[in-house]
Amino acid sequence: MDASRVGPRLIALAAAAVIAAGAAGCGGAEFTYVMGGDGQSYFKIPASWRKVDQKALDRELFGDLTSATAQSRKQLSWTVGYDGDRTPSAGHLLDPGGSGEPFAFAMVSELTEDQRDAASLDALRNAAMLPVVVEDDLRERMEQTPGYPFKKFELLSDEVLPPEDGVRGVHVVYNFKVLGGPVQTFDQTAYLAADGTRVSVLLIRCPAASYRGRAEQIGGITQSFKVKRLPG
Repeated sequence: MDASRVGPRLIALAAAAVIAAGAAGCGGAEFTYVMGGDGQSYFKIPASWRKVDQKALDRELFGDLTSATAQSRKQLSWTVGYDGDRTPSAGHLLDPGGSGEPFAFAMVSELTEDQRDAASLDALRNAAMLPVVVEDDLRERMEQTPGYPFKKFELLSDEVLPPEDGVRGVHVVYNFKVLGGPVQTFDQTAYLAADGTRVSVLLIRCPAASYRGRAEQIGGITQSFKVKRLPG
């Protein structure tokens, strides 16, 4: 991308990442800095977390990539996953009995015209494809469906983030009892771009039993997630 179009704040972010890596010296960088496929969203994660295989993550998210529907969904989205487990796996994102370590998933999605018209704070709350905001009777029917993995939804916190440069966002934290495994806590931040064309999501999954003990670490990741509007 032409540096003249990036904007001073994103240039400063990139410079800060380089300085932080250099300051770590022989000990290695403390964080990995990640920029979204839109060039406007970014966050940092612990350097010990490992990026998962992209093709495996695509299969987890979109299903059989030989289908036209899956390909269409994939073309509208940029995704990445980082696993805190020593053996990183895309399956740990929603694996009910899998890793006890946290998993960070980020996605930037281009909205269709219909999705732009329906954009709302509730749409942001549901942007990670997990059923956060649904009618009670619908949630009950979903949970009673054989094989449906997400049970016993608990909303822990719901915050509307202050608008900045026309970017709107929400931060929600919730629990699901994932079928066949322990209760999992999902820490989700979602932003709608200032021009209304894209949604950027950062979702961190961690077993509820260890979420509180990792609150400072996960909070630092969540707070680092930003979306900035590039100059036109």
